[in-house]
Amino acid sequence: MLSKTLLFLAITTASTPLLADTVWMKNGDKLTGKISVFDGGKLLLQTDYGGAIPLDWKQIKTLQSDQKLLVKQDQYTGEVAKSLQPAEDGKVTLANGEAPKTVELSSIQQMMKPKPIITDLVWKGNVDAALDFQRAENDTDDYNIAFKTSARHGYWRQNAKGEYNRETQDEAVSTNNWSAEYSIDRFLTEKWFWEGRVTYKRDFIEDLARQRVVGTGPGYQFWDDELGAFSLGSLLNRTDYEYSNGLKDNFYSAAVKWDYNRLLMGKRFEFFTNGELGKPLSGVADYSLDAELGLRYKLTDWASLNMKAEKNVISGTSEGALNTTRYTAGFGVTW
Repeated sequence: MLSKTLLFLAITTASTPLLADTVWMKNGDKLTGKISVFDGGKLLLQTDYGGAIPLDWKQIKTLQSDQKLLVKQDQYTGEVAKSLQPAEDGKVTLANGEAPKTVELSSIQQMMKPKPIITDLVWKGNVDAALDFQRAENDTDDYNIAFKTSARHGYWRQNAKGEYNRETQDEAVSTNNWSAEYSIDRFLTEKWFWEGRVTYKRDFIEDLARQRVVGTGPGYQFWDDELGAFSLGSLLNRTDYEYSNGLKDNFYSAAVKWDYNRLLMGKRFEFFTNGELGKPLSGVADYSLDAELGLRYKLTDWASLNMKAEKNVISGTSEGALNTTRYTAGFGVTW
């Protein structure tokens, strides 16, 4: 009796097709996989045969999915569809029990897997670590740890990042500094947002020992999707400098900041750059630049190798200039 039961289960399992999402394209192609996300005009379909495939939303005829998806027809509100059913060309049916609704594909701005508590929360970030130990005529130990994270819900986006650098040569410390930044963005439209930000930097070696910056201003989000993001912002800052000899400077400045990242070659590589260029409104300093540029190679969905270059310049202060360049390579995690 037991053997017959096991045989029945085996036959039932073998004859039951694996659940998969289906996308019909306007050119006649039919693709199957698992819908990951739709944002920024691209539908990301996860497949066994080609990995993650980005599809142009305008080239999709209709689609079908048996998974729950949060479907948003504007930037801030949406509904959770229990499934998606194919409809006539250019449309899809949102199945919600006894009240299915057919909508135009062109009216959908975003689709994602719903979160259990806050359905439209999008949280992403990375942590990178680089260690370099050299044992020769001069022994050198070099440490670098950096993190960056962003969480968005509705009209609001919160961002945080920080970094720690330390280098010793023959047990003498030549670099020892850390920095932290927090900002909050309030989206006014789908693309425009207003930012408030506070930054603190502490250096135990350079003459410029402390930097405190508080700023606010408008920004524009060009895109933010599964393949990357790009934003530009302008800030009016209040900056305070404190030097190792006890002297202080404070001034107002105007700044332009950027944040760009892009996934390439099937999301294997990620190119990224971010930074800020500022110009004081008084004669305390000539200009300031704090920029980062790098490349990540993804080993898995969460692990990566990274290489990056960092440039920090403050020119023309009353107590001398700051001009440092740092190159690192290491291991990181992303989410």
